[in-house]
Amino acid sequence: MDYLLTDEQIELRNLARKVAREKIKPIAAECDREGRFPWEIVELFRELDFFRIIVPEEYGGISGKSLDVCIVTEELSRACGGIALCLAATALGSYPIILDGTEEQKRKYLPRIANGEILTGFGLTESSAGSDAAAIKTTARREGNYYILNGTKQFITNGSVAKVYTVIAKTDPTKGTRGTSAFIVEEGYEGFSYGKKEDKMGIRASVTSELVFDNCKVPVENRIGAEGQGFIVAMRTLDKARPGVAAQAVGIAQGAFDLALEYIRTREQFGQTLSTFQGLQFMIAEMATKIEAARALIYATARMVDAGVRNISKECAMCKLLASDVAMEVTTKAVQLFGGYGYMRDYPIEKFMRDAKITQIYEGTNEIQKVVIARRLIKEGASK
Repeated sequence: MDYLLTDEQIELRNLARKVAREKIKPIAAECDREGRFPWEIVELFRELDFFRIIVPEEYGGISGKSLDVCIVTEELSRACGGIALCLAATALGSYPIILDGTEEQKRKYLPRIANGEILTGFGLTESSAGSDAAAIKTTARREGNYYILNGTKQFITNGSVAKVYTVIAKTDPTKGTRGTSAFIVEEGYEGFSYGKKEDKMGIRASVTSELVFDNCKVPVENRIGAEGQGFIVAMRTLDKARPGVAAQAVGIAQGAFDLALEYIRTREQFGQTLSTFQGLQFMIAEMATKIEAARALIYATARMVDAGVRNISKECAMCKLLASDVAMEVTTKAVQLFGGYGYMRDYPIEKFMRDAKITQIYEGTNEIQKVVIARRLIKEGASK
């Protein structure tokens, strides 16, 4: 799909591909096995200015474009979907500030994010508020020049390795979604600590932890947007971030496909290579076609985001839904193509299947994506 990209984007993609092949692939199995966060890769990303891709130029970045983040995320995920998250999750945690932060907030935080000084995280999910994001129980009570936060956020990507988090809490529990607000919380704030570190099935190189707020004091100037706009900030953030999740999914699918294709080209059974069997040819043709279709939708949606098109929740949900379903299908078929070897951890293919599953779950389950899509379609149909 080079014809869909600028020369600069092709150069960026090739650099990310080289990093994935030479630096990430050799340590992916170790990080997965040990659940180790790859600080050495974070340092490499700093040196290569990968974090600057997240941030607009006026705040020390080099891009700020959704498509650029998607391109890099996909290539890194071809080697390891978990390691790619140290960049992608920082994009997610930064988007509330980029989209709705004050000028002062942007000047304070975005240059530090751009130069890789700090990673960020996004605190929305709770034990009783997953798909039902409006059911959050974390509260923020104003006392003078501070908000006092109480509650626990769960399953937070980059939790405990990030230094800054954007957190959604209820400032008026009587108003439902209109009673939530968004805040910037820094590591080291009084009353803020980390809870359980999760032991996950996949993306094990990425840290997932609880954020615990026990009378945590957050300065008033750290509120993002007006009081009561937290749910809007969260939804706008997820719309912008979902193409990135889709790109992670396609990267995982492509990485698994690459391994499977090479395997059937070299593996012999019944006196011939597996690639000569028509049934398997049909399988890889379908896998490749679905990957390309998902990638095309991601590019189109990311361009809509970058163009500032309004009301694109449907398109963002569509690309996340399609890409993650493709990732699960392709990785499952790739394991099948490897046969018994595909089930063994001596071979890297089973990791791709484990990593793919989360893309159907986080940043809105695929069932929620279908709700978003259907509601928008019904609303659009009623306006015609």
